Amino acid sequence: MTARVVWSDAYGGWLVQTRALALAVMRDAAGFTVDDPRFSTARVVGPSMLSTEGAAHDRHRAPFAAPFRLRAIRGDLRPIVAGEAGRLVDAFAGAGAAELRTQFAGPLAAAVMAHILQIADTPTADVLRWYAAIVRATTDASEGRPPDPAGTAAFAELVAAIGPALAAAGDLGRDEIVSNAAVLLFGGIETTEGMICNAVWHLLTHPDALARVRADPGLLAAALEESLRLEPAAAVIDRYATADTELGGIAVARGDKVAVSIAAANRDPAVFADPGRFDLDRPNRARHITFAAGPHVCLGMHLARLEAHTALRVLLERLPGLALAQPTAPEGLVFRKPPVLRVRWTG
Repeated sequence: MTARVVWSDAYGGWLVQTRALALAVMRDAAGFTVDDPRFSTARVVGPSMLSTEGAAHDRHRAPFAAPFRLRAIRGDLRPIVAGEAGRLVDAFAGAGAAELRTQFAGPLAAAVMAHILQIADTPTADVLRWYAAIVRATTDASEGRPPDPAGTAAFAELVAAIGPALAAAGDLGRDEIVSNAAVLLFGGIETTEGMICNAVWHLLTHPDALARVRADPGLLAAALEESLRLEPAAAVIDRYATADTELGGIAVARGDKVAVSIAAANRDPAVFADPGRFDLDRPNRARHITFAAGPHVCLGMHLARLEAHTALRVLLERLPGLALAQPTAPEGLVFRKPPVLRVRWTG
């Protein structure tokens, strides 16, 4: 039985490894907060919905919520996502081979977020460059290194490009608007790109499951949820204890970092039978907590699911015989995805 809470030198804090305790920490914003000067994203972009609590969090989050509601996703964004996915696949379909992370998953996520942030006229290459720089800086901060200064430069370019309509976002100041836009850009590309790549990888490394999904596209949603469970694109989220407390039988001191392992919680053997197996028939696959929980539950979870589901559908429909062109696997301490996803197909 895996220990429920352990000290981790790699994360510099306590690592929570069960689903029940992970939910308890994420739902208890008073006891385990993101509002701490060590919080990695805030060190790069400043205060935002990701790094504030209570009324301040609501104030930052509320102005950006509308485009991410399920009704908007199913109505306004569905055709945009489908059109962009089709356009990207059309660009390389005749080549017989592609690198899907950089030619498909990343550009798809970037184009959709550019639409939401009202910077659709900005070249996708620039949006991806900003995102990559912010990711590097945030990863540096989360792993105890000085943030890459390129992240600050990318943030400045985003400030200059941000859509003018966002200037009326609630009662937020311009710096606050841009900080939240950077968080959405970062989360909306990094995790969605990872979701798509991880799901493709899971299907292409499980030929029986792939054959079933091809025969019955209705299983695509099950495949996506099982991939989300097994390989969450954001494997760990950070909190900080606000007082001396006890967690899973461990004494946690005020100020201690508490890293919630989403990856471990999603493989909790007390919840998921044979947790390391990719199983299309798993009855409780949707009990994963890949999109977190509590006040900081992922704002873009409906959009991310739509993008990933659409991406898988378009790839399987338009690229017959899709297969890996070289071995690969998800990597990363905090953000996990295959660094390279080379594929080939016939026809």
